[in-house]
Amino acid sequence: MSIEPACCKSASQSPAERRHMRVRNSIIAAAEKMFAREGELAVSMRRLAEETDYSPAALYKYFGSKADVFNAVRESFFERLVGRIDLATKDQTDAVSTCRTTARAYIETALENPGTYLMAYSSWADHLPEDVGSFGSQAAAQLQALIANGVASGEFRQQDISLAGKSIWAAVHGLTSLLIQIDDFRTGVDGTETHSNEKVIEFHIEFMINGLLATK
Repeated sequence: MSIEPACCKSASQSPAERRHMRVRNSIIAAAEKMFAREGELAVSMRRLAEETDYSPAALYKYFGSKADVFNAVRESFFERLVGRIDLATKDQTDAVSTCRTTARAYIETALENPGTYLMAYSSWADHLPEDVGSFGSQAAAQLQALIANGVASGEFRQQDISLAGKSIWAAVHGLTSLLIQIDDFRTGVDGTETHSNEKVIEFHIEFMINGLLATK
């Protein structure tokens, strides 16, 4: 199931609704910077009000709680992620190329927004309910559909689609988190050998795809 992006919804909105959306989006943008800079536990509705020059009472017209703001920031990030993947893969015709491009788009989006990426997967986020219609859920469903298409086309071997999706996400998420959090991750164990980010990413993606391929 696809979700209509916010930009597509605005055409059918009234002027008042568009103003409401602009203010809401400006609050989300400010909150994203604060969460990424200070951590989710350090941010309060009062601090966010100070950052945005709105009163706390005004903020509550747009968000019922800090958790609502946090979820909106996560959704905004995942919407960008899904959009980036859709754009990158729109001309791909085979499962292997699509998988390769999807993984690269995921990693690049995260590395461009490192603070937001780590926030989206923080331990605090684990306590929030997951909306099955969210962009995060859509991204997971798209990954499973990609693997299923690869199996159907014979490019990927027969396998548990759900389990394969979790495994691929874990592999990509793991590398992404390491690249963000460990400055010298590219350095060899003995500290004498260093690989570029590009080389590490390329090898990791190909290694991951090889695990999906059908035996020839």
